Amino acid sequence: MKLVAIDFDGTLLSADGTISEKNREAIIDCQRAGIVVAICSGRSLHDTKELLKRAGLDCPVITGNGALAFHGEELIQKLIMSESVLMELLPWLDERGYYYELYTNQGVYVLNSGKDMLDREIGTVSDDPSFSASWAENERDIQFKQYGIQFMDTYKELQIAELDIYKIFVLSFHRDKLQLLRDRLKDRKDLSVTTSGWTKVEIAHEKANKGSGLASLAAYLHIPLEETVAIGDNFNDVPMFEVAGMSIAMENGDPEVKKQVDYITRSNNEDGVAFALYKYVLKP
Repeated sequence: MKLVAIDFDGTLLSADGTISEKNREAIIDCQRAGIVVAICSGRSLHDTKELLKRAGLDCPVITGNGALAFHGEELIQKLIMSESVLMELLPWLDERGYYYELYTNQGVYVLNSGKDMLDREIGTVSDDPSFSASWAENERDIQFKQYGIQFMDTYKELQIAELDIYKIFVLSFHRDKLQLLRDRLKDRKDLSVTTSGWTKVEIAHEKANKGSGLASLAAYLHIPLEETVAIGDNFNDVPMFEVAGMSIAMENGDPEVKKQVDYITRSNNEDGVAFALYKYVLKP
């Protein structure tokens, strides 16, 4: 295998949001063996680059679920949402009180009221005995630890046409609220809609997905897709599983996603990426 695409959250990143030393060493061992290791994440470009920098890793990046792809400073794929679509969706989200983030060329724009909005939701769901408020609070906090956050009172203060918005990220702890959004978007042909967890809806350009990002990078590097590997854990990883020559899911992955891959590795908290790289990619 010549190219490996690895998801971040729930895959390469441990629960504390860091890249373990074992995973880091395995990636470097692949690079020394001449294998290209790319990060293929739903996160923003700014956040992805910063996390790699902190780990001391240098990798090609596919971000925003395939909306942007870079090899070094070379832009390989850029899929931006149209202004007309944004000006239709953003008022609808605002009017119904959704928490959302805008992924842009200037970082991730987050509502100033966003944390309070999520806190109110957590408070109203905490009566459900199957719902963990501490888990929800951690999910909330992850969003505000992103690198490159910009705060806004409203999208109306932004120069939408100049921001190259490539993803709208929606987070909610209310299942009915998320279903309302999915129902509104389900028949759209001008958008891609995916998720990296039940609390999230991720909206982007119609051609943006991790499969198209991986295919674009492989074509740029002149690597046949048969010589590629994809490692991930959730539904937004399925498009790259479908195009890669080998697909590997994490033990902690969604049960339905795990049915669609060639192999299962250990969990993200057990250095599952390192285990997969040594067992399936860096074979003796």
